[in-house]
Amino acid sequence: MPKSKDPKLERAGVSGYNKPKRTPNHPTKSHVVVAKEGDQVKTIRFGQQGVKGSPKGSARNKAFKARHAANIKKGKMSAAYWSDRVKW
Repeated sequence: MPKSKDPKLERAGVSGYNKPKRTPNHPTKSHVVVAKEGDQVKTIRFGQQGVKGSPKGSARNKAFKARHAANIKKGKMSAAYWSDRVKW
């Protein structure tokens, strides 16, 4: 018997845990991910709609990483971590 999908995955419309997806029709956030770390599962929406990241090493890129460094370090359960990975 096939194992049923987690309702959080279906609601977010993603293919699996820790697999970010664009959300072009969301009014404010550009991406969604269902993050899983151990037994903890959390739906995270992140990224400002319509804003593109910047090339690695650019001043804008460095400023983002410096400004959000403390939150990025929190790991998979933070929006800053996913924004850093996907957009920047």
